[in-house]
Amino acid sequence: MEKQRCTETRTWKAKSFTALLAAVTAIAFTIPVEAAQGAAKYNAKGELQIPINYRQWVFVGAPVTPNDLNDGKAAFQEFHHVYIDSASYAAYKKTGKFPNGTVLVKELVTVGAKSSSSGNGYFAGEFSGIAASVKDAKRFAKEPGNWAYFSFMGENGKALASAKAQATAACNVCHQQNTEDWVFTRHYPVLRAARPAK
Repeated sequence: MEKQRCTETRTWKAKSFTALLAAVTAIAFTIPVEAAQGAAKYNAKGELQIPINYRQWVFVGAPVTPNDLNDGKAAFQEFHHVYIDSASYAAYKKTGKFPNGTVLVKELVTVGAKSSSSGNGYFAGEFSGIAASVKDAKRFAKEPGNWAYFSFMGENGKALASAKAQATAACNVCHQQNTEDWVFTRHYPVLRAARPAK
């Protein structure tokens, strides 16, 4: 099920994403970091807004599913730069559990070059999209594990500043198997290292 296509995998035009990211970054420098850190923000429509300071959170890993290892079309393209809000990371280190209010942000990045002076491999290319997941027992009481998933990629590759929760079948079903509390912790070495010993 992990390879099942998720609606967030639609290619997002790099220019559209870069412009939105630049705007989000600019806003981040105008307010205190602690004002938004660790908290999901919603607009009047109930749509999740891209966390403006997520790059100041904890970077937990960068799985990669290159197209050329997946018949030319990976279900999850291609690099995934994943961040967790700092407050939830601190709680996870203490308890080994993701607390209510946890926010994970995933940047999607294309594979760029496949060789460099250091050797052959997969090297990050252009930003191509962004997605997020939020654990909220009250707002998402009917969702498995109380997690909801959001894709900030609109139709025709248009970048979105906010997004509504995706249907359960669109993404949550992918996270119900072989995960820890609906999170692919096994792919994130920082979280594995942070988990308290039993």
